[in-house]
Amino acid sequence: MTDFIDQNLAGARFTGVDLTGARFRDVDLTGARFREVDLTGVTIRGAALVDVEIAGEIRNLRVNGVDVVPLVDAELNRRFPDRVKMAATDARGFGEAWAILERLWQQTVERARRLPAELLHESVEGEWSFIQTLRHLVFATDAWVTRAILGEPFPWHPLDLPHDDMPERPGVPRDQDARPSLEEVLALRADRMATVRQLIADLSDERLAGMTQPVPEPGYPASESFPVRRCLRIVLNEEWEHRLYAERDLDVLEARSSGAG
Repeated sequence: MTDFIDQNLAGARFTGVDLTGARFRDVDLTGARFREVDLTGVTIRGAALVDVEIAGEIRNLRVNGVDVVPLVDAELNRRFPDRVKMAATDARGFGEAWAILERLWQQTVERARRLPAELLHESVEGEWSFIQTLRHLVFATDAWVTRAILGEPFPWHPLDLPHDDMPERPGVPRDQDARPSLEEVLALRADRMATVRQLIADLSDERLAGMTQPVPEPGYPASESFPVRRCLRIVLNEEWEHRLYAERDLDVLEARSSGAG
């Protein structure tokens, strides 16, 4: 076990590092950035958390003894009244949720169209660009709808973009540097969204409660059976959350565009 005592590690990078069970005491983390980290079971005491931003899957988070997750959920539902629809439980609810997502994404895309094309390839604070976000959503649909539910073993388009921490999988593309036009990616999106729209239109409560047939060929997701409801929930969550990320970053890109003008 390595001890770091009275050392200056300012500006250090930790990638692929296992800190399970590590102990931090009298440590200055001012300005630190954490991405794709697992903080399950972390205890923080005697800390100063000022101007801190946390985004991710958050459950059972207690601040000074209070579980703040229900409070955060209530506030998010107040800000985004359509959010509760994403927790659909029956076929009709999934239909309503998908219609909402299509409407909201149309508004976001129209907002993006007003920006110079080159800005749609720009990252904001290390996050995916707008184009990359759309490419990832194509991947999410291919993975959890076309492969997992519809049984197509290799549904991938060369522009599909998996999440960064996904291990290499046979046949799954991962071209981070591709720079397709907005129209090219939107054509892919339109095709995949039509697939989801038709699937949900034909969905029954019985089918929703069922399981997928395992796809024997290797790929992503794994060759196993999944609850249909889980697959569709993943797609709804990906669509909802990434649109919010996109809207957040469009605020910054619009400011850049105005400043450049």
